[in-house]
Amino acid sequence: MRRRLLAVTAAVLIGTAACSATETSPKPRPDRSASPSPSATPITGPYVALGDSYTSGLRIPPQGGSPLGCGRSGVNYPSLVARQLGLQDFTDVSCSGARTGDLTAAQRTDNGTNPPQLDALGPTTRLVTLGVGGNDAGFLDVLGRCALENVKHGLIGGGSDAPCRSYYTTGSGRGEVQRKMQDTGERLATALGEVKRRAPEAKVLLIGYPALLPQDPTRCAETLGNGIAAADVGFVTEQEQQLNAMLRQRAEAAGVTFVDTYTSSTGHDMCEAEGTRWIEPLGASGGLAPIHPNAQGQQGMATAVLASLQQRH
Repeated sequence: MRRRLLAVTAAVLIGTAACSATETSPKPRPDRSASPSPSATPITGPYVALGDSYTSGLRIPPQGGSPLGCGRSGVNYPSLVARQLGLQDFTDVSCSGARTGDLTAAQRTDNGTNPPQLDALGPTTRLVTLGVGGNDAGFLDVLGRCALENVKHGLIGGGSDAPCRSYYTTGSGRGEVQRKMQDTGERLATALGEVKRRAPEAKVLLIGYPALLPQDPTRCAETLGNGIAAADVGFVTEQEQQLNAMLRQRAEAAGVTFVDTYTSSTGHDMCEAEGTRWIEPLGASGGLAPIHPNAQGQQGMATAVLASLQQRH
């Protein structure tokens, strides 16, 4: 039975990146507490949202936009930000599965092709949010690899109590995460430069990723079961923190604003109960995307973006 659970966990983790869009859960109420305070310099549009599935709101209803394969939600954080700021000129070109290369090249989805995202920018653009980098860095691949290494550990036994950490630090995957992180950072730096070139008058915000797992790995025992060892849960958490640290560094180097969504989402990870969690677990409820933000998570990210904009004015 334990072997079967491990195998199922690995399969779900590996398949997560290929999630498709569906419409299943109710539309959340707007968070009035996120309303921006008056400022001397009003935030104006046009506003363009760029990014991957954490931006598009994969599988969160209502789904819409073109192409449908991008999985854009009408209550993703860009839509909530535009609504709270009263910005009528708003364009969302985010797309599930997007990498930095899809900012300047067309992206094929399982239901249509998304044009190069940066084509939506122009000299009149005044606000840009960008949430990308996780797919380039292969963050979900790391989760899948951790599940597989734990499957092998469960079948063979012996060895490290953190088989995934061992794989990436002393095994055949040694140095792989660091190489991908460095390459992602370099591509992101180029992308941010291009954003600023195409929209020179825009406020540009680079959005970090929310906390997927808790600081205390033992709190995930019920959610993950035997899928990933507690020591490897800690390893995955470290990798996400490094990803966010890289995004912050690249934002600062490019002279754009980094928006921390990790801090405010702590305590709302996938191992929390339904109604508290902002990230859906492997057994996502209501047809939502596993290991992705739910509607509450998108609202939390919108609040972080709005707070960051307020601090700038």
